[in-house]
Amino acid sequence: MLSDVMEDYLKSIYALQQEDGGPVATSAIAEYLDVTSPTVTSMVEKLEDRGLVEREKYKGVELTEEGETVALEVLRHHRLLESYLTEHLDYSWSEVHDEADTLEHHISEEFERRVAEVLDDPEVDPHGDPIPSADLTPPEDDATTPLSDHEAGASLVVSRVSDRDEEELRYLADAGIAPGTNLEVVDVAPFGMVTVRFAGNGEREQSLPENVARSIRVRPADSTADSESGDDDENGEEIEA
Repeated sequence: MLSDVMEDYLKSIYALQQEDGGPVATSAIAEYLDVTSPTVTSMVEKLEDRGLVEREKYKGVELTEEGETVALEVLRHHRLLESYLTEHLDYSWSEVHDEADTLEHHISEEFERRVAEVLDDPEVDPHGDPIPSADLTPPEDDATTPLSDHEAGASLVVSRVSDRDEEELRYLADAGIAPGTNLEVVDVAPFGMVTVRFAGNGEREQSLPENVARSIRVRPADSTADSESGDDDENGEEIEA
């Protein structure tokens, strides 16, 4: 049996591998989990002893196949719980992350199956993050990029947003930004503010701090994946502040 903390480390390493595409530095894990580097080093040694991670000096840490399977199972629990809390218990999308973090380690496979059934087996959670399948197949790369990477004139649709900062999620909800929102980049200021225009909403504009724009993942508005889903909730009105 793995402890809740061990599962949290595996989930975090998986998330960081998805962001950076390679071995994860212990310093990055420490920052992600808000712990000290020596604490990370100690836990990585324990995970390595269990065959859940591989560590290469000066390069970083990677999940083994077994470690990835554990991480995907925890992620599936987490994202199904976030979906259930928003759809059936009237939680706002800014509240569900911490609740799901607590519950994800303690639900049975039968409970997971029933939650998925009630939700009609969703593919993404309220923040647009892909939910691993029941057989724990890793989600395919969605080819999204941070909003902050784009220049003025880019027409984009929001694919997903980070669920880790409750205050930031409330800010985005107030701004009307959610998965499916269509945006055009109007201006990128030298000091980091990114101004966007909302399609189909009276040409309303919103300026976003660079760190917030970096947490918003987007894809081109004319991509096939967006053509079927981008118009239904383009202003994120279903998301509670």
